[in-house]
Amino acid sequence: MEAIMKRWLRALFAAAALCGAAGALALQVVDDRGVVVQFERSPQRIVSVLPSLTETVCALGQCQRLVGVDRYSNFPDSVRNLPQVGGGIDPNIEAIVALKPDVVLMATSARGAERLQSMGIKVLALEPMSHADVRRVLDRVGELLQVNDAQQVWRVIDASVLAAAQSLPPKARGARVYFEVNSGPYAAGEASFIGETLSRLQMRNIVPAALGPFPKLNPEFVVRANPDVIMVGDRNFAGMDARPGWAGMRAMQAKRVCIFSAEQSDTLVRPGPRMAEGARIMARCLSDRLG
Repeated sequence: MEAIMKRWLRALFAAAALCGAAGALALQVVDDRGVVVQFERSPQRIVSVLPSLTETVCALGQCQRLVGVDRYSNFPDSVRNLPQVGGGIDPNIEAIVALKPDVVLMATSARGAERLQSMGIKVLALEPMSHADVRRVLDRVGELLQVNDAQQVWRVIDASVLAAAQSLPPKARGARVYFEVNSGPYAAGEASFIGETLSRLQMRNIVPAALGPFPKLNPEFVVRANPDVIMVGDRNFAGMDARPGWAGMRAMQAKRVCIFSAEQSDTLVRPGPRMAEGARIMARCLSDRLG
């Protein structure tokens, strides 16, 4: 009887050990590199070095898990008080390590992932670049945080973009738009997430998808295209009318230029949960200029 009891106890302990091992690897998330990142439990200390990922964590109601962010993360207001650890291009590895994160969220194009991993810090690389990517990243971060409302957040975003499109007056639809993201000039083409939003607003982008998401243009390209509306941040608008030929363009002469504040520009150029607000900002300007 004693021997049977000992065998039963050994089997029980072995089963418990197997269950523990399975539990230790119960949370697995595949990032945009195709890497399977394993966690013993949902991370409680998160460093984010991409503003759209910072905003995604907060949109899922888990801002309190953030212990550090990049220098550009500034929404919601609560993240402004967190330690800053550089940017995606130049993350401060030592500052990140000092925060003892359970995981670092960063873009696939960011530097430092291999070095962080060599120091035993888990990295989840996610880089939303389209509307579909935003939905997918919401799902991935939802898996990581073990929250169930990621798709509800997406449904609100999607419905809000549709509502912004429906708010436009009929005569505004079909206007030809040039959206400048940087004074290079770099433009948001049809293939970019900004271009996708413009398409959903029933605008026509003068920069075709074939040129890439954010191509650098010859300024003469814009003059020849002669858009109905120009969209630009106030930091890049200065001197725009002094560019050769630009003062004579239809949009400039009719004063159909949407000039966005720095805060609005931050919203517009981040492929994340605030895409709906970005659509509303664009729709309001289009209604004002073309309504």
